[in-house]
Amino acid sequence: MQDLVTTWYLELCEPAALRRARVPQPEPLIMQARVPLPMLNRFLYTAVGGHWFWRDRLVWSYDRWMAWLDRPQLQTWVLYVDGTPAGYVELEHQQGDDVEIAYFGLMREFTGRGLGGHLLTRGIEQAFAMGARRVWVHTCSLDGPAALANYQARGMRTYKIEHHTVERPETPPGPWPGWDIET
Repeated sequence: MQDLVTTWYLELCEPAALRRARVPQPEPLIMQARVPLPMLNRFLYTAVGGHWFWRDRLVWSYDRWMAWLDRPQLQTWVLYVDGTPAGYVELEHQQGDDVEIAYFGLMREFTGRGLGGHLLTRGIEQAFAMGARRVWVHTCSLDGPAALANYQARGMRTYKIEHHTVERPETPPGPWPGWDIET
């Protein structure tokens, strides 16, 4: 299926411009996954992105995942609700002291509780703690319906918009093959 996709590129260039989300109560735990573990990041990628057509990393081998993760420039932060992983943010420190929010999101079962704004706030704070002069992200019309609004609510400003056509399946792949996306 051909789909016209809009991609928004957003940035935040100073910590003072961050508009913090309210902290959900009880406050969920957010911890850095300090051990590079491809199985963990692949799980997070499919559990979060399976509903939103995240497909590019599904073909990655264990070695490619490890090469991505096992770098000092990359940090993975996991949000836990009652001990259960609920979402994550992947931060990549890049040349020129930019930090990209490479991946961000919640598992569908945890949306609508204010957790996404809280996790994004903490992710942006961490990006600046990594020495960022600019935190940036891109999101597209195939991502979750609240993604763009969440980035904007945190103070991120659009600096570029692109439109392109992509070939995609009728339905998102889900968290694993054979998953009924409506479940």
